[in-house]
Amino acid sequence: MKNELRKTVLAQLTSQDPETKAKIDKYLLEQLIALPAYKDAQVIATYLSFPHEYDTSLLIKQALKDGKRLLIPKTYKQGRMIFVDYDPDNIVATSFGLMEPASDLAVEKSEIDLIHVPGVVFNAEGYRIGYGAGYYDRYLSDFEGETVSTVYPCQEMDFTPDSHDIAVRKVITCQ
Repeated sequence: MKNELRKTVLAQLTSQDPETKAKIDKYLLEQLIALPAYKDAQVIATYLSFPHEYDTSLLIKQALKDGKRLLIPKTYKQGRMIFVDYDPDNIVATSFGLMEPASDLAVEKSEIDLIHVPGVVFNAEGYRIGYGAGYYDRYLSDFEGETVSTVYPCQEMDFTPDSHDIAVRKVITCQ
Protein backbone atom coordinates (compact mmCIF):
# COMPACT_ATOMS: atom_id res chain seq x y z
CA MET A 1 0.00 0.00 0.00
CA LYS A 2 2.76 2.48 0.90
CA ASN A 3 4.56 1.75 -2.36
CA GLU A 4 1.42 2.37 -4.39
CA LEU A 5 0.69 5.64 -2.61
CA ARG A 6 4.33 6.69 -3.03
CA LYS A 7 4.23 5.95 -6.80
CA THR A 8 0.90 7.74 -7.30
CA VAL A 9 1.99 10.88 -5.46
CA LEU A 10 5.46 10.97 -7.05
CA ALA A 11 3.79 10.87 -10.48
CA GLN A 12 1.60 13.83 -9.48
CA LEU A 13 4.56 15.75 -8.02
CA THR A 14 6.68 15.33 -11.13
CA SER A 15 3.85 16.51 -13.38
CA GLN A 16 3.12 19.75 -11.50
CA ASP A 17 2.92 22.94 -13.52
CA PRO A 18 6.20 24.79 -12.76
CA GLU A 19 4.53 28.17 -12.45
CA THR A 20 1.87 26.90 -10.04
CA LYS A 21 4.50 24.98 -8.07
CA ALA A 22 6.63 28.15 -7.71
CA LYS A 23 3.60 30.08 -6.36
CA ILE A 24 2.80 27.30 -3.88
CA ASP A 25 6.47 27.11 -2.79
CA LYS A 26 6.46 30.84 -2.05
CA TYR A 27 3.19 30.55 -0.10
CA LEU A 28 4.50 27.57 1.90
CA LEU A 29 7.66 29.51 2.77
CA GLU A 30 5.57 32.44 4.05
CA GLN A 31 3.55 30.05 6.24
CA LEU A 32 6.70 28.33 7.52
CA ILE A 33 8.58 31.49 8.50
CA ALA A 34 5.48 32.80 10.31
CA LEU A 35 5.55 29.83 12.72
CA PRO A 36 6.75 30.43 16.28
CA ALA A 37 8.88 27.26 15.86
CA TYR A 38 10.75 28.97 13.01
CA LYS A 39 10.97 32.38 14.65
CA ASP A 40 12.31 30.91 17.91
CA ALA A 41 14.76 28.52 16.23
CA GLN A 42 18.46 29.31 16.17
CA VAL A 43 19.45 26.06 14.43
CA ILE A 44 17.33 24.76 11.55
CA ALA A 45 17.83 21.56 9.58
CA THR A 46 16.39 21.15 6.09
CA TYR A 47 17.26 19.12 3.02
CA LEU A 48 18.43 19.84 -0.52
CA SER A 49 15.31 19.19 -2.56
CA PHE A 50 14.74 17.35 -5.81
CA PRO A 51 13.02 19.46 -8.51
CA HIS A 52 9.62 17.85 -7.80
CA GLU A 53 9.80 18.57 -4.04
CA TYR A 54 9.15 21.80 -2.15
CA ASP A 55 11.96 24.15 -3.23
CA THR A 56 14.14 24.24 -0.11
CA SER A 57 16.47 26.82 -1.68
CA LEU A 58 13.80 29.38 -0.71
CA LEU A 59 13.95 28.30 2.93
CA ILE A 60 17.76 28.13 2.87
CA LYS A 61 18.06 31.70 1.56
CA GLN A 62 15.50 32.99 4.07
CA ALA A 63 17.02 31.18 7.06
CA LEU A 64 20.50 32.47 6.23
CA LYS A 65 19.10 35.99 5.78
CA ASP A 66 17.41 35.63 9.20
CA GLY A 67 20.75 34.68 10.81
CA LYS A 68 19.82 31.05 11.47
CA ARG A 69 22.42 28.30 11.60
CA LEU A 70 21.46 25.95 8.77
CA LEU A 71 22.06 22.21 8.63
CA ILE A 72 21.53 19.61 5.90
CA PRO A 73 21.46 15.81 6.17
CA LYS A 74 24.12 13.31 5.26
CA THR A 75 23.17 9.64 4.97
CA TYR A 76 25.22 6.48 5.32
CA LYS A 77 24.65 3.00 3.92
CA GLN A 78 23.86 1.51 7.34
CA GLY A 79 20.70 3.65 7.49
CA ARG A 80 22.31 6.27 9.71
CA MET A 81 21.80 9.98 9.09
CA ILE A 82 23.51 13.02 10.57
CA PHE A 83 23.04 16.76 10.08
CA VAL A 84 26.00 18.88 9.03
CA ASP A 85 26.45 22.66 8.73
CA TYR A 86 25.32 23.88 5.31
CA ASP A 87 28.22 24.90 3.08
CA PRO A 88 27.21 25.38 -0.57
CA ASP A 89 30.85 24.96 -1.64
CA ASN A 90 31.18 21.57 0.04
CA ILE A 91 28.34 19.50 -1.47
CA VAL A 92 28.58 16.23 -3.41
CA ALA A 93 26.09 13.99 -5.24
CA THR A 94 25.24 10.59 -3.75
CA SER A 95 24.52 7.40 -5.68
CA PHE A 96 20.78 8.24 -5.33
CA GLY A 97 21.33 11.62 -7.00
CA LEU A 98 20.84 13.44 -3.71
CA MET A 99 23.05 16.39 -2.95
CA GLU A 100 24.74 16.05 0.44
CA PRO A 101 27.52 17.67 2.44
CA ALA A 102 31.00 16.25 1.91
CA SER A 103 31.72 16.81 5.62
CA ASP A 104 31.19 14.12 8.27
CA LEU A 105 31.14 16.65 11.10
CA ALA A 106 27.80 15.96 12.76
CA VAL A 107 25.93 18.58 14.76
CA GLU A 108 24.53 17.17 18.02
CA LYS A 109 20.82 16.38 17.81
CA SER A 110 20.21 18.36 21.00
CA GLU A 111 21.50 21.55 19.27
CA ILE A 112 18.81 21.41 16.55
CA ASP A 113 15.69 23.48 17.25
CA LEU A 114 13.65 22.73 14.12
CA ILE A 115 13.85 20.05 11.43
CA HIS A 116 12.12 20.65 8.10
CA VAL A 117 11.24 17.07 7.15
CA PRO A 118 10.79 15.81 3.58
CA GLY A 119 8.22 13.23 2.57
CA VAL A 120 6.13 11.98 -0.31
CA VAL A 121 2.73 11.33 1.31
CA PHE A 122 1.30 12.79 4.53
CA ASN A 123 -1.84 11.90 6.47
CA ALA A 124 -3.96 14.18 8.66
CA GLU A 125 -2.03 13.18 11.81
CA GLY A 126 1.34 14.21 10.35
CA TYR A 127 2.57 10.70 9.60
CA ARG A 128 4.56 10.51 6.39
CA ILE A 129 5.64 8.12 3.72
CA GLY A 130 9.12 9.00 2.55
CA TYR A 131 11.25 7.34 -0.07
CA GLY A 132 11.36 4.07 1.85
CA ALA A 133 14.77 4.01 3.55
CA GLY A 134 13.55 5.10 7.00
CA TYR A 135 16.34 7.61 7.69
CA TYR A 136 14.05 10.29 9.12
CA ASP A 137 11.92 7.92 11.23
CA ARG A 138 15.11 6.60 12.86
CA TYR A 139 16.55 10.08 13.38
CA LEU A 140 13.32 11.56 14.73
CA SER A 141 12.59 8.67 17.12
CA ASP A 142 14.41 10.48 19.97
CA PHE A 143 14.46 14.06 18.61
CA GLU A 144 12.95 16.50 21.10
CA GLY A 145 12.81 19.66 18.99
CA GLU A 146 10.16 20.86 16.58
CA THR A 147 9.42 19.24 13.21
CA VAL A 148 7.61 20.69 10.21
CA SER A 149 6.88 19.65 6.62
CA THR A 150 5.74 21.71 3.63
CA VAL A 151 3.25 19.79 1.54
CA TYR A 152 1.41 20.14 -1.77
CA PRO A 153 -2.30 19.20 -1.80
CA CYS A 154 -1.61 16.06 -3.88
CA GLN A 155 0.61 14.76 -1.05
CA GLU A 156 -2.25 14.55 1.44
CA MET A 157 -3.71 11.05 1.59
CA ASP A 158 -5.22 8.81 4.19
CA PHE A 159 -3.12 5.83 5.28
CA THR A 160 -2.38 3.89 8.44
CA PRO A 161 1.15 4.43 9.73
CA ASP A 162 3.43 1.57 10.75
CA SER A 163 4.46 1.24 14.40
CA HIS A 164 7.96 2.65 13.67
CA ASP A 165 6.66 5.75 11.85
CA ILE A 166 7.21 9.11 13.53
CA ALA A 167 4.71 11.92 12.91
CA VAL A 168 5.80 15.42 11.97
CA ARG A 169 4.49 17.90 14.55
CA LYS A 170 3.33 20.51 12.00
CA VAL A 171 2.32 19.99 8.38
CA ILE A 172 1.89 23.14 6.28
CA THR A 173 -0.21 22.88 3.16
CA CYS A 174 -1.88 25.37 0.85
CA GLN A 175 -5.55 24.41 1.06
